Amino acid sequence: MKGVYAAFIKQDDDMYLVYVPDVGSMTEGKNFFDAIEMARDLLGTISLVKDLPEPMSAEDAVAAAAAKDIDGFTFADATMTYVDIDTNEYQNKLNTKAVRRNVSLPAWLNEKAENAGINVSRVLQDALIERLG
Repeated sequence: MKGVYAAFIKQDDDMYLVYVPDVGSMTEGKNFFDAIEMARDLLGTISLVKDLPEPMSAEDAVAAAAAKDIDGFTFADATMTYVDIDTNEYQNKLNTKAVRRNVSLPAWLNEKAENAGINVSRVLQDALIERLG
């Protein structure tokens, strides 16, 4: 699923606090760019355990941010930006489970690789990553 969610970012001392009203959660970043990345990661992490809701309208998101008050810290005057998330892509990046594959090599090449201490699985992974980008 792909979606675009409102995120409200406000600097607090040396951190950038982020509130994503659609999921009612907060995160933080070291700078504005990092804050956006952390908002995307927040949405992706939540998507691992439950479906993300339909995004709110901009008006509803602004109202929810204005209502978010934590001990006098409010997001009413925060910068609103949008964060995109592809939950399928996010989940695939985290799927690092090993899968066994049989690969055929000429015997001489296999012998040379073993003698050189080369991890053939690692070389194949690196080659596939390079080829697929």
